[in-house]
Amino acid sequence: QVQLVESGGGLVQPGESLRLSCAASGFSISRYAVTWYRQAPGDQRKLVATIIQNTGATVYADSLKGRFTISRDNTKNTMYLQMDSLKFEDTAIYYCRAFGRFGNDYWGQGIQVTVSS
Repeated sequence: QVQLVESGGGLVQPGESLRLSCAASGFSISRYAVTWYRQAPGDQRKLVATIIQNTGATVYADSLKGRFTISRDNTKNTMYLQMDSLKFEDTAIYYCRAFGRFGNDYWGQGIQVTVSS
C-alpha cells in the first residue's frame, strides 16, 4: 500500500523545536521530489520546503529560511522537517508530499503543530 505517514507534531512553546517525520511505504522516496507544506487556520496551503529529486537542492519559503531544515534519509525511506525557534505563526497542519517524474503524487494525511504559551 502506497502511503505517507507524518509523525512528530504536537504542542510546543515559542522558541522551542520540533522535528516532523514522514515515512513512506509502497514506493521509494529516492526517486521523488519531497516537499513539506502547511496550512494555517483560514489560510491556503503553502509550501514550506522542498528537495529537488535530481539535484538534491533545497528550496525554502523565504520567511522560513534559517529556522526550518528539510532533509531525507533514503535508507529509511523517510523525509524530515526540523523546525527551530518556533513562533505562534508556525501553528498549522503540516503535510508531506512526494512527487515523481512520471506524475505520481502522494500526500500525507497531515499533522498538527501548535505553538502556544
